[in-house]
Amino acid sequence: MRRLFPVTDETAAPGGATGTPGGGPREWTPAELAAVYAYPERAAGEPWLRANMVSTLDGAAQHDGRSQPISCAADMRIFGVLRALADVVVVGAETVRREGYRPARARAEFAAAREAAGQAPAPAIAVVTASLDLDFSLPLFTSPVVPTLVLTGAGAAPERVAAAEEAGARVVTAGEGAAVEPARAVRALADLGHTRLLTEGGPRLLGGMVAADVLDELCLTVAPMLTAGDAQRIAGGPSVTLPNRFTLTSMLEEDGFLFTRYRRT
Repeated sequence: MRRLFPVTDETAAPGGATGTPGGGPREWTPAELAAVYAYPERAAGEPWLRANMVSTLDGAAQHDGRSQPISCAADMRIFGVLRALADVVVVGAETVRREGYRPARARAEFAAAREAAGQAPAPAIAVVTASLDLDFSLPLFTSPVVPTLVLTGAGAAPERVAAAEEAGARVVTAGEGAAVEPARAVRALADLGHTRLLTEGGPRLLGGMVAADVLDELCLTVAPMLTAGDAQRIAGGPSVTLPNRFTLTSMLEEDGFLFTRYRRT
């Protein structure tokens, strides 16, 4: 892996953070990646919501309904580090079903840093759902390191809320009707002490966050692939009145994949 931006003296320095003593690329350590992707300092209780998504060159966020075919080993290493830095991972119910979500795991190399930051051993998974049409017998609900959260609206079916709670999930109301309101979801999670937020989509959930103007940061992997077809973009749903401008803060590269990080301007 090598750093393309910001340009520094070490960007192309053999043997530095971007290469081996012989000048070739090497795999970055989790600590090096964590330094690149550290959350910004915020006032106490103020949340920061980042998204982590992958897209092909022609804009597809999935292939055959899943993101794994357009990912790579380096992308999955960054995926793991971003989770290890987060308090909570916010994900849509459809993505949970399609991707076969499991609980986030505790990683030994981040244990000391998480404890020092007052974080649980692993991030909680927060599933956004209006219908609560979820399989509560899955490990995501039966055996998480920390209890899984279910974000839903006040109009959710009481029997489904009861089923989620019986399975051990914590149900959080974040909307007046059946649907979840993104701004209320962010605030509700922050009120629970989860201020380092990470969302992994899917596209409909991310699109709602963009439209509600609650997204602070986008970590986007650009895969050197073309898929054509009618796959979703990384964000769907309602459009914004004016495009939201974000600023590039870092870019890494490995094997043709670009790992970019953009922040709200």
